[in-house]
Amino acid sequence: MRGLMMDHPLLISSLIDYAADVHGHVEVVSRTVEGPVHRYTWKDARARSAQLAHALVGLGVGDGDRVGTIAWNGYRHLELYYGVSGMGAICHTMNPRLHPDQLTYIINHAEDRILCVDLTFVPLVAAVADRLETVEHVIVMTGRETMPESSLSDLLCYEELMEGRPEEYEWPMLDENAGASLCYTSGTTGNPKGVLYSHRSTVLHAFAASLPDALGVKEGQAILPVVPMFHANAWGVPYSAAILGAKLVFPGPHMDGESLTRLMRDEKVVASTGVPTIWMGLLDYWRANDTGVPSLELVAVGGAAPPRSMIRAFEEEFGIEFRQGWGMTETSPIGSLNVVTPELRRMPIEERLDVQVRQGRRIFGVDWRIVDEDGKALPHDGEAIGELQVRGPWVCSSYYEHDQEILDAEGWFSTGDIATLDSHGYMQITDRAKDVIKSGGEWISSIDLENVAMGHPDVAMAAVIGIPDAKWTERPLLVVQAREGSDVSKDEVLGFLKGKVADWWIPEAVVFVESMPVGGTGKVQKTRLRELYGQPKSKESEA
Repeated sequence: MRGLMMDHPLLISSLIDYAADVHGHVEVVSRTVEGPVHRYTWKDARARSAQLAHALVGLGVGDGDRVGTIAWNGYRHLELYYGVSGMGAICHTMNPRLHPDQLTYIINHAEDRILCVDLTFVPLVAAVADRLETVEHVIVMTGRETMPESSLSDLLCYEELMEGRPEEYEWPMLDENAGASLCYTSGTTGNPKGVLYSHRSTVLHAFAASLPDALGVKEGQAILPVVPMFHANAWGVPYSAAILGAKLVFPGPHMDGESLTRLMRDEKVVASTGVPTIWMGLLDYWRANDTGVPSLELVAVGGAAPPRSMIRAFEEEFGIEFRQGWGMTETSPIGSLNVVTPELRRMPIEERLDVQVRQGRRIFGVDWRIVDEDGKALPHDGEAIGELQVRGPWVCSSYYEHDQEILDAEGWFSTGDIATLDSHGYMQITDRAKDVIKSGGEWISSIDLENVAMGHPDVAMAAVIGIPDAKWTERPLLVVQAREGSDVSKDEVLGFLKGKVADWWIPEAVVFVESMPVGGTGKVQKTRLRELYGQPKSKESEA
């Protein structure tokens, strides 16, 4: 027997309508590429999203057409999120830090008809324009007075396209399972793969991310997503903020410690989201300048495992709750969050940190398990280690225009993460399947080694890769970026590891680098480190 309720679709357009009708007075603030701070309201955002939809219809964009974006976090990008998906087209966000060959592949694979680009990235598009097969128009996201000179012909001006357009748009009543936005994986191996989010999956994910134990903000409170809008839809923040009525604060391209601190202070930011490399830079700036952000109560961290020392610094030095999460492009992306519960608050600090370094408990809507090499489910006892599998309404079922089967017979998606699950529901990633080091038949967690090494006061960043070894098959190599002005030595770093990890985990070799190769999503590029140092000869330390 079916329930007698309305069959009303879950649509992204309903989010912007709700924000405008209920929270219409709440601000959206952006540091622009052009320089000044721009501010308007959620009501204004809906009006301009409607104008954008009319403009795109005028360019011939229809249902299911892909509209690409290469842009920073800002109000125009927000309008593309809502205007493109709301009208029935697909908003395809792209990482501008990818190699031009990968960017070209992504644009051609998605068959983008329109590209909307910030001023910063016009040269990037110009450099690959002759290789783009389906792009009909390039729209520069600026006003006429700042339109750039370019080798690209017939550039369109975003603000000119918007002028005079109606501020109302009759959003179509789409199938909630229709595609809404497209985001490609970072492509660490092979070509990037597209994850096509639906309206339904996006709205459900936005609801889950709006729960108190997720983003942790209320109407009118300011949240600043440092995580890029091209990275898994900024973890869904632009959608959840519409439900919550949160004040959205966008940093644009200005993500250094000084710029972020000033923006957070000026706009009284309560919560912020980003990857560990951003927070390391912010901590360094705060310490060097004896400052902080009094209004900031919560930082949500994902994309890579943060070191224990970082969690301690935010909570003990600055009194800011540190909320670690786990997810991936294929999970929209939030899969789990580690929230500081009242029980954890009562624990001694070291015991609490033992829990906080884990990736947390699954959020409602996501189911998970760990399996062995034969696909057999393993116990959730905190000791068994296996590959993490997930399923749920915002987990992808297949890649866009890709014939690879990615679900097993029971509908589980294998994440490629090696993890443990305990009886309290906490998950801890011990490594990526491709990064785990097997030495003498036993596993060494590169993540655990990195996090301990980064606890050394003179270590800015650390990464661990496996290198071939004649006796043990593989041994860990520690790659260290020292803090500016430090002359920390190999012996000091390895001595710091003593007693904190098993003796047999401790590397024989350390390589010191001036800077760590970091990809567009803020993760250390271990593939590049393996290219540079992943041979036996790299055991010669550069201390």
